[in-house]
Formats: sequence, structure tokens, C-alpha cells
Amino acid sequence: DWIDAARRAVAGSDQLRLATSGITFTIECVVTSAPRELGAPGDAIHWHITVDDGRVGLGEGAAPHPDLRFTADYDTAARIAEGELGAQRAFVAGRLRVGGDLALLIRHQKALSRVDDALAPVRAETTYT
Repeated sequence: DWIDAARRAVAGSDQLRLATSGITFTIECVVTSAPRELGAPGDAIHWHITVDDGRVGLGEGAAPHPDLRFTADYDTAARIAEGELGAQRAFVAGRLRVGGDLALLIRHQKALSRVDDALAPVRAETTYT
């Protein structure tokens, strides 16, 4: 259900479409130690966001060639999503790992912020076990 709601949220955001015009990148998110009841194969959940010149998509599974990858355990990812823990603080504490083109974070900060904004209503409606 979450992935469908997130897909609708990114697809329906005009602000996100404008902020990502002329930009292309893929971000993969990996959440480890996921509860079994979430249906994760093994103990990890993979999903990715693809930005392609104003079109933003959200997909299940690992991205074939991500430009950037965020990895966190389930507790950390849930606390970040709930707003209890900042991503920067989690990174400094070693709880959030970032791999790939780190310059992408700086170069496309506005676009990434708009992705976060588009997903905020979905996070607000999500219950983390």
C-alpha cells in the first residue's frame, strides 16, 4: 500500500515536476532488518526513485544502476521518516550510510527537498511497527 501511495504522491506533484525538470538521477533506498510481516525477501527492503527530466517514478526493488544509495536499518529509517531523527544526524552517527555520487546531494538539493515534500503526506499516514 505504501509504495502505491508514494507513487501517486510523486506523480501528482507539480512542484516536484518543476524542480526536477532537466535533471536525471536514480536513488536507491535499502532498509535492513525489516520486520518479516512487511513481506521483505530476506531482511531488506529495496525501493528506488527515478528522476528523468521532470518525470519522477518510484519503484519496488533494487535500482539497476543507482547514482546514489541510502542504507539504514529499519529502526533508523522509521525514526527518520517519523521526524524523530534527522538524516544528517543519523549519517554522522553511522546509522545511515550513503554511497555513490555524493556530489549529487549538493547539486540537486532543491529537487531532493521537493521529493521529500511530495512524500510527506504519505509518511504522515504511515504506521511504523
